[in-house]
Amino acid sequence: MNRRVHVPTRVLGSVLAGALALTAVGACSGQGDGTVTLKLVAADYGESQETGSKHYWDAVVKDFQAANPGIRVSVEVDGWTEIGKKVDDMIAAGKSPDLLQTGGFADQVAADRLYPASDVLTMDAQANFLDGFAHAGQVLGIQYGIPFVSSSRVLFYNKAVFRQAGIAQPPATWSELKQDAEKIKAKVPGVTPYGLPLGPEEAPAESMLWTLSGGGTISDDVGNYTIDSTQNQATFGWLKSNLVSTGLTYPDPGKMNRTPVFQDFAAGRVAMLNGHPTLLRMATTGNIDFGTAPIPKKDGVGRTGSLGVADWMMAFKANGHKNEIKKFLSFVYNRDNQLKFDEQYNLLPVTQDAFNQMTTDPKHADLKQFAVGLTNASFYPFGDPAWGEVSDRIKAGIGQAVTGDPKQVLGGLQDAAVKEAARVRK
Repeated sequence: MNRRVHVPTRVLGSVLAGALALTAVGACSGQGDGTVTLKLVAADYGESQETGSKHYWDAVVKDFQAANPGIRVSVEVDGWTEIGKKVDDMIAAGKSPDLLQTGGFADQVAADRLYPASDVLTMDAQANFLDGFAHAGQVLGIQYGIPFVSSSRVLFYNKAVFRQAGIAQPPATWSELKQDAEKIKAKVPGVTPYGLPLGPEEAPAESMLWTLSGGGTISDDVGNYTIDSTQNQATFGWLKSNLVSTGLTYPDPGKMNRTPVFQDFAAGRVAMLNGHPTLLRMATTGNIDFGTAPIPKKDGVGRTGSLGVADWMMAFKANGHKNEIKKFLSFVYNRDNQLKFDEQYNLLPVTQDAFNQMTTDPKHADLKQFAVGLTNASFYPFGDPAWGEVSDRIKAGIGQAVTGDPKQVLGGLQDAAVKEAARVRK
């Protein structure tokens, strides 16, 4: 189901995670005075406490509660590596959140825990989403996933390091990337030529970028997983032989998460890496003279499109707070709140009015390259109920494919994906 979603050259978006440290009355139906408390669990998109999403939500919740005195919102912000388990534990303990913002939704649909998006969004809000992402939020033709943030990826490179190494332009193919990395290693000591984050935080995105550029996929057009395809085995074999074993990237990419790799680039310690729009701000803050380019592809083989990464908001039925959820989401998705978050994190909105406002503003011209990447992007199999578990296994294990036996590692992930898909589709 690695479906290709056509997204006009308008795309992306954001809003997210966490905030007002209210007493966690959590998912109770009321406080005795008629007040309802909604519990939102959201992912953190900041790189540090200072840039964390909590600050955004502090303001949003404060303004919403002032306008809606009968509804309070308790927001918990968790990092990407722990949010899944925390939510699982909440549900197991009978303390389901009302809203969850994270990377997937189909597993919650399969468990029959979610409201359809049409139950918790006004007609105006539904009509305001960019079509491609609304479609990607569907399971069997019904939308459950509410698009919250999306991005494509481009290659970032350090122009100063390239000049020191005598490199005139960014690589367009894998062979050029390897040649450039070798020059950087030889002429610019102390700099990691290529940053390869295959740790839990970024493994699905980084690995899918490489499989796509190597002519492979994670799943085919009818929803069958293809993790251990011949093309993918060749891709990870190339990474192991040409980047890892030769010392052109980190010694063990499976232990490297996205955030520290981004931080290394922003500090001048990494010369090249695949990045999303957040890295624009980080690199600028770090005074890095950087450029961007399309993702390099395997010579004569790889795809020209990028990876479209979308994250989602979803609404849980357990506490019966449908009307309160609808009010809160209408507030969160209004144009001004969307723009505040998008501008803070240098992302593009998923709503048409905020997108139009941002893309006509010259100060956001640097985001156009990411929108272009999404015009021919491939997406995760979001609508597959097995994807959540498959993604977790990729996060935990695919890094071993560049330090161990690629065929064995990918084969193990493939077997587990097939079994999980069969289990949830019964």
